[in-house]
Amino acid sequence: MLKRHLGRSEIHVAPLCLGGNVFGWTIDERQSFAVLDAFLDAGFDFIDTADVYSHWVAGNTGGESETIIGRWMRERGNRDRVVIATKVGAELGPDAKGLSRAYIIRAVEASLKRLQTDTIDLYQSHRDDLNTPVEETLEAYRTLIEAGKVRVIGASNFSPGRLNQSLDRAEAKSFPRYDSLQPEYNLYTRAAFEAELQPLCLRREVGVIPYFALASGFLTGKYRSDADAGKSARGQKIVQTYLNPKGLRILDALDGVADQHGTAPGAVALAWLMAQPCITAPIASATSIDQVATLASAATLALSSDDIAALNLASTT
Repeated sequence: MLKRHLGRSEIHVAPLCLGGNVFGWTIDERQSFAVLDAFLDAGFDFIDTADVYSHWVAGNTGGESETIIGRWMRERGNRDRVVIATKVGAELGPDAKGLSRAYIIRAVEASLKRLQTDTIDLYQSHRDDLNTPVEETLEAYRTLIEAGKVRVIGASNFSPGRLNQSLDRAEAKSFPRYDSLQPEYNLYTRAAFEAELQPLCLRREVGVIPYFALASGFLTGKYRSDADAGKSARGQKIVQTYLNPKGLRILDALDGVADQHGTAPGAVALAWLMAQPCITAPIASATSIDQVATLASAATLALSSDDIAALNLASTT
């Protein structure tokens, strides 16, 4: 499988990243292991999680996803076969949030322990912290990289201005640079990324690993009426957000392209993302082995210029 550079870094990854937000939330440890095994067996190597996953679930405190991934790597002995990305900064408690040096230094130790590893391949600022100077955050990351605890850093949910500022400060003061950006981007949600972030990432050579690549599952075609809201834990929100004339138009286009290629709409949606400028690997979650197979098929799906034009038309009109 042809791998892609992550920004300017030395890290190369397969063109699809497995989202770990569902581990310890909608699937338990046993099911998570099965999904992770299937993903690795299909030839992929990139896994994304966060220290806050899944803090929002009753009875959870955060770190459940990292813990499951750590146990899986330890039991399988496969740490050298995977690229692990996690995040810091989302709120876990009143004194556990943000991107201050003190908190990053503390939080990374907890993530390393849960992941049962000595090094995090990609450590990401989960969301911007306007109360902490950019230099303080980047200096903390430099400390972690010099200590061998982190290889590369990335940003998530940053505005164009703050990402550009961070890259400028890194360059001016010899701090580590953000080699990746994790924005919301998919066939339904395009405008915010494509307006300013896409050209910025292309110009500054920042790899993009978009989340909600399948619009929380809507682009799989699973949700086509109000009655489908009960199909998942977040089904009601998905139906309310995406089930509208624009969403249905996109599903029709996905169905048409999928039929031509003998594949699933979700695979087409991911293949469209993989074909976009500066995309390193879209992030998608799976809760079953069958879903992993569908996601995996996107990596070998070659969309024609007509396919892409049809999808672009449906998602921008």
